[in-house]
Amino acid sequence: MDFESLKQSSGNFDKITKALEASSEPQQSKSTNKYQDDRLWKPELDKTGNGYAVLRFLPATSGEEMPWQRVWSHAFQDKGGWFIENSLTTLNQKDPVSEENSRLWNTGVDSDKEIARKRKRKLSYFANVLIVSDPKHPEHEGQVKLFKFGKKIFDKITEAMQPAFEDEQAINPFDFWKGANFKLKIRKVDGYWNYDKSEFEGVSPIKESDDDIKAIWSKQYPLTPFVDPSNFKTYDELKSKLHRVITGQQNTTSIESVDLPPQTTEQVVPSQPVVDNDSTPSDGDDDTLSYFSKLADEE
Repeated sequence: MDFESLKQSSGNFDKITKALEASSEPQQSKSTNKYQDDRLWKPELDKTGNGYAVLRFLPATSGEEMPWQRVWSHAFQDKGGWFIENSLTTLNQKDPVSEENSRLWNTGVDSDKEIARKRKRKLSYFANVLIVSDPKHPEHEGQVKLFKFGKKIFDKITEAMQPAFEDEQAINPFDFWKGANFKLKIRKVDGYWNYDKSEFEGVSPIKESDDDIKAIWSKQYPLTPFVDPSNFKTYDELKSKLHRVITGQQNTTSIESVDLPPQTTEQVVPSQPVVDNDSTPSDGDDDTLSYFSKLADEE
């Protein structure tokens, strides 16, 4: 879609509304640095333990249809170190960790269920945002960045596009002209980052001049690389790594030979809300898994 077509379609967000409905079904990108992507913006807490910023979600970039991409991933530690990988369920393919979680859950044994909970999938979304206000880092203001966020913030977007009450006007937060700034408010609740007080402001154009808007649009990053199959290990590679992490052994013995009941080879059915849904109170990885943990991954 070119810029003029984008402007003409302002206010019409049927396509991405349909994508919201499909998002309940079962995407990370390569960067020049394996452990840090300078394109990504992250909120920070102040000395009081709160965080605040104002963002504007941006529409799909040129040549792409959707203003967000989503990625399922796993991150857990066992005898052999860390397992931090994108899940093939992002691509609607079989994934060995989800299969193993399904097997553990179906044993009905509480200890197996606890292991499955610790290894459950994490859902992340990626979108382009304009940093309107960042009190912790004012140098970011006015920049276009990639924003990685979780289900709690995505729920806020969904509520804006599909309000629950008749007196509320549906808006497209990703619209340059008829969207709205997002006030990101973070508190610590029971040790986790909480986003409940975050909210959208009133509808307003992101800039007054179309030239200024087009300049923002031209700085956006493509999102489809986050779901490119080349950014995912193969099933066999993931299965081998899972075995190594679980057992601490470096050989190629299959998971089935470990002291575990036989593992099913059927494709996992996405009907395990406790195992796979993002039910933890925190959206951000900063609270649950720091970047240093990835350094512990021997690969």
